[in-house]
Amino acid sequence: MTRRQDDISVPDLSGRRAVVTGASDGVGLAIATRLAGAGAEVVMPVRNARKGEAALTRIRERHPAAKLVLRELDLSSLASVAALGETLRADGAPIHLLVNNAGVMTPPERQTTADGFELQFGTNHLGHVALTAHLLPLLKAGRARVTSQASIAARRGAINWDDLNWERSYDGMRSYRQSKIAVGLFGLELSRRSRAAGWGITSNISHPGVAPTSLLAARPEVGRGQDTRDVRLIRWLSARGLIVGTVESAKLPALLAATSPEAKDGGFYGPQWPGNMGGPPGSQRLWAPLRRDADAARLWSVSEELTGVTFA
Repeated sequence: MTRRQDDISVPDLSGRRAVVTGASDGVGLAIATRLAGAGAEVVMPVRNARKGEAALTRIRERHPAAKLVLRELDLSSLASVAALGETLRADGAPIHLLVNNAGVMTPPERQTTADGFELQFGTNHLGHVALTAHLLPLLKAGRARVTSQASIAARRGAINWDDLNWERSYDGMRSYRQSKIAVGLFGLELSRRSRAAGWGITSNISHPGVAPTSLLAARPEVGRGQDTRDVRLIRWLSARGLIVGTVESAKLPALLAATSPEAKDGGFYGPQWPGNMGGPPGSQRLWAPLRRDADAARLWSVSEELTGVTFA
């Protein structure tokens, strides 16, 4: 299978404010760059200020007039999430787009967040739940669209209700699957709750397929000293246009979900090649773990309890 130059049309976003987590590199940076190029003011909450400044420079090299705001955020700390929420609420500017994109993947050994949660569940899911809750007034004011970035790993697996934080038997990939199933269930439940409560927010989910990002590369901060064998294979396939995508193609499902007038509230968007690992973006059927509405409602309540936030 050879790669086509797939792309989508992004509407004019002048006068709109977007928040993109994980915008300092990889797919998040690609999303932020495209939104800025379409005229949006893009808020880039980042953990590493140096990487954040480098990302700003890269975006402005392509779009000199880009409106960018760098803010500090560590999704593995609920205090940091709350501080960002307070800062943005103090700004008072409505938020029109929120892309919950940032994440960590498969630390070799179990790690925990500042609040004691397993790192992947705490960062990928609970951090974004708390952020969305803290920004709720601004999202309502902007009648926002929230797009939450799941993963192809969420095709299978389940929520480990008996041990959400993997304290008894840590498995990096199973834990990652759980965190991304949780991200997807949260995005779908947000859609249902917004409709029921009249919040005016639309919410959908996306996944980037498989691409040579830094998720599986050497990440000393998660205890991975060298690139994994998987990421080396993904790079090889991507360079040859086989099966998987690129960082540029991987940004498209979230962009489609976040900006297209045709994207549906409660919809699911991903690459369209066989296996959904690469190719042009489009709507796809929910995977089985994401169709469990009872799990979504239960997870919502548990997540509010664990984070101490409320959407009431």
